[in-house]
Amino acid sequence: MKTEVVQGWPQGHEIRILISDTNASQVNAIRRALIADVPKLAITRVDFSQGVTQDNKGEIVESVNVLPDEVLAHRLAMIPIPTNQDEGLVFPDVCQNCMDVVEKDKGCPMCQVLYTLSARGPASDAEEEFKTVYAGDITTISDPVFDILDEHKQIPLTVLAKGQFLEFYAFAVLGRGRDHAKWSPAAAVGFQPQNIAVLNKPKKASVLFDLGLTTTDGKPIDAKLFGKDKKLTDINHVMDLEKALHQVGPGTGREGDFDDAITLEPVANAYVFSFETDGSLDPVTAFNMALDELKTRFDNLGEDLASALA
Repeated sequence: MKTEVVQGWPQGHEIRILISDTNASQVNAIRRALIADVPKLAITRVDFSQGVTQDNKGEIVESVNVLPDEVLAHRLAMIPIPTNQDEGLVFPDVCQNCMDVVEKDKGCPMCQVLYTLSARGPASDAEEEFKTVYAGDITTISDPVFDILDEHKQIPLTVLAKGQFLEFYAFAVLGRGRDHAKWSPAAAVGFQPQNIAVLNKPKKASVLFDLGLTTTDGKPIDAKLFGKDKKLTDINHVMDLEKALHQVGPGTGREGDFDDAITLEPVANAYVFSFETDGSLDPVTAFNMALDELKTRFDNLGEDLASALA
């Protein structure tokens, strides 16, 4: 198996990877590992402050807001938490300090990241009636490397009215997507065969070319995209062309005039793999971690088989 990042990618948290010398079952194994097996951090426990208290201005405030604590805890769980492998965090069930501790007491700097938030609604004499609490209001008590990313700080959590406050401690640990969606680092994970586009009938292809469509990088979809051999091999442009061909396909009324002027030929044993992460991991790291998970799994399987057949 060979892997290569497609030219022009990654773009933000999205990526396209060409995987060759393989088959669909192997590529699908990577897809499943990426969704279900790659470990990442997520908030899994929240301790809310309860009751009525007096703030520093002497106002009485109560620990209520528009959302139940359970709903707010779920929203916190879905916030992408930066996951840095170099920090050496381990799973709680294998942590030397916590593996033999009861569930409610588990958690230490080796296996847990701690966050806190303290917010008040508008003051009684303020003009505004409500205040929105955002993910950016969360403070990291552990290493600043785990601070909520700037791009996620505008995620709204809840709304506080006058006389209301919200305080909590939140605990993030490593987990896997197979246990809960909050631990799944990737979305829109898919793959398709790599294709080459062939220009068979240039004159009839004008039915498509005259529509004035362009590729995602702004190039006109016309005969100039194809080489002297009338073939288009650029992966990004081929995928753009595949979408454009829907404009001259069945049901458009143009298919007769187009007459398969351009066809797509699959490349043997090659697939274009694409996905995006939620920001907790960069896409290259997430992909490599999926490969490592598969390698570990099959190494362990090989050892089990060897011992069973010994």
